[in-house]
Amino acid sequence: MNPLDATVESPLAADVWADRYGIRWYSDPEPGVRDVARAMNAVGARFVTITAYQLPKEEGFRFEYHWDLAGRLLGFTFQISGSSIESIYDLSEGADWIEREVHEEYGIDFAGRVYEPLLLRAGQTGGVNLREEVAR
Repeated sequence: MNPLDATVESPLAADVWADRYGIRWYSDPEPGVRDVARAMNAVGARFVTITAYQLPKEEGFRFEYHWDLAGRLLGFTFQISGSSIESIYDLSEGADWIEREVHEEYGIDFAGRVYEPLLLRAGQTGGVNLREEVAR
């Protein structure tokens, strides 16, 4: 079952949703982060949060983006090998705090945005939670 309204034109395929742990997950690696944000905005979904995971060694990071659509939690997973992913702050202001927090905690750059300090003090650099094997 596609949680999106069939009348909304969307880049999200209708047949790649799976229920896991109370969340409806989108299991297709395409489209990108910004396409998902646009599709969620088009159906009136509310941005909830981003969960970031540092993967072992050279595997990079995994990001889980969560949206609420009429009381149903929708999840989208993105994996990056480097330290940059597109920002959705301009598409969903609710992403501001969590993008800034992930930037400071893991040294991830959210492309297309400027950061105001959040938790770090002047002179401190981002990436305070990186494991040793991928520390800069």
